[in-house]
Amino acid sequence: MQLSVTGKQLDVGDALRTHVEESLQASVGKYFDNAIEANVVFSRVAHRYRTDISVHVGRGILVQSHAEVNEPYPAFDAALERLGKRLRRHKRRLRNHHKGAKEKFLPAQQYILAGETEESLAEENEKQWPVIIAEMATEIPTLTVEEAVMRLDLGELPALMFSNSAHRGLNMVYRRSDGNIGWIDPQGEPPAPNES
Repeated sequence: MQLSVTGKQLDVGDALRTHVEESLQASVGKYFDNAIEANVVFSRVAHRYRTDISVHVGRGILVQSHAEVNEPYPAFDAALERLGKRLRRHKRRLRNHHKGAKEKFLPAQQYILAGETEESLAEENEKQWPVIIAEMATEIPTLTVEEAVMRLDLGELPALMFSNSAHRGLNMVYRRSDGNIGWIDPQGEPPAPNES
């Protein structure tokens, strides 16, 4: 597994880097032998330390966690514990999903648009289209609704677009403000009672 340990306005020493490497290898190695890469970022938020962990355990499967504590070591350990719980909870589903089946992706284009600022609102009267900051190729995975919800949870994502394996139409799952998961299916057909 390729590992990157960085600090935002914070010096990450060799001792902390070694602790991160050994602990992360042990924790992720329990569940996935072939994790692709991991990124650990330490930052300071007021008087607390924040640790963000992001691990690619397979193609298109990103698991993330974070924690904020008063010291960097406990912040990392708390984030790693959350990551371990997520991996343990979803390991069987991930293994069953990938067993013998080749995952399909739809090609798509991803755009990043400029956010609204006072300047951009003033210019809005002059322009009809938002400013595109970045444009890149991306892939939309073909998943069941259950798999999409699992990936939303694993990656701590606010929303996930996917091609529904039941009818190949584009769907979206998203985290609602009340903590529940929303599902948008433009096909408008509810699933059969015993299907996901």
